[in-house]
Amino acid sequence: MAEEAEADEKRILAQFKSESGDVTGNAFDLPLNITAEKLQMICNALLTNEDPIPYSFFVNDIEVTDSLVKALDDKALENTEQVLDIVYLPQAIFRVRAVTRCTSTIPGHAEAVISVSFSPDGRYLASGSGDTTVRFWDVQTETPHHTCKGHKHWVLCIAWSPDGKKLASGCKNSQICVWDPDSGHQKGKTLTGHKQWITWLSWKPFHLDPECRFLASSSKDGTIKIWDTLLSQCHITLSGHLQSVTCIKWGGTDLIYSASQDRTIKVWRAEDGVLCRTLQGHGHWVNILALSTDYVMRTGAFDPANAKLVPADIQESGETLYL
Repeated sequence: MAEEAEADEKRILAQFKSESGDVTGNAFDLPLNITAEKLQMICNALLTNEDPIPYSFFVNDIEVTDSLVKALDDKALENTEQVLDIVYLPQAIFRVRAVTRCTSTIPGHAEAVISVSFSPDGRYLASGSGDTTVRFWDVQTETPHHTCKGHKHWVLCIAWSPDGKKLASGCKNSQICVWDPDSGHQKGKTLTGHKQWITWLSWKPFHLDPECRFLASSSKDGTIKIWDTLLSQCHITLSGHLQSVTCIKWGGTDLIYSASQDRTIKVWRAEDGVLCRTLQGHGHWVNILALSTDYVMRTGAFDPANAKLVPADIQESGETLYL
């Protein structure tokens, strides 16, 4: 107690310096019992920081972690008439800053935008909305190309074909439409068969299906259907999940991976619909899946230099599943 009372009475002449030796402000006297928190306030005020920055303070290479007096040796305490250099070092700030600017806005939909997806070549953007429409946008000019009307309920998910010449959309009315991005017209008949709304769409990879003919869909009814989009018919129905199927991925080895609210991931052979294996271990819903080949499956059919199609016979795939 006597030492603290003595520190309250004693003061020292101090000067803030940066790590590079630049002097900040003028020298002023400080009480020896000043804490690191109060040094933070003084330093931020001298540097006129609008948002306070955390600093570490050092005196003779000793960090001030509690009070200034505890970081000083006997020699420094005796020479109270000399200016004491307090070196400050800014610390890393880990926080999420709010978005304060928007580069552009593309208006058009009358209701909430539920799903968006870039074309494989990155030139166009498609969006599905609660206004029951699908829209195609030019990314460069930020103008609409087509407004596609055919759904009778919210458009929940959309998926570009690997060649970028088709777009599939699924709605809450359990219907799937396939659109022509060039004309905005529907290609073939509406695909119906699911009993509840569509949760995910996935096309067969380009190197396995250069015509981009087959499409897989999942639904809240717990099934997965493989569609022949040329004939507008269901090719195979995969049943096995006990609850809603939340996500599907059609892999490069012709396997379909499905995640479900029944807490399992199932792996199916797309050729004949045989269940290969069931992956268990999650304690709650499995909502999303990712394959290590997702990027190359989406863009690999295009030469990045000019976004032209690459022949399917030169593409290969070896993938890993991420949960």
